[in-house]
Amino acid sequence: MTYIITDDCVSCGACISECPNDAISEGSDKYIIDADACIDCGACVGSCPNDAIVAG
Repeated sequence: MTYIITDDCVSCGACISECPNDAISEGSDKYIIDADACIDCGACVGSCPNDAIVAG
């Protein structure tokens, strides 16, 4: 199960540097996680100030 970024994302970018697989990128209205690249490590979860990253 990969992680997803919810609509609570404010595009602050805090999660990008935490991802060891570069699976997070800027989308049109929020950041997105590439499910194929995500390795389920959860490193990004704690970095989000809005708790917008959840298990999908």
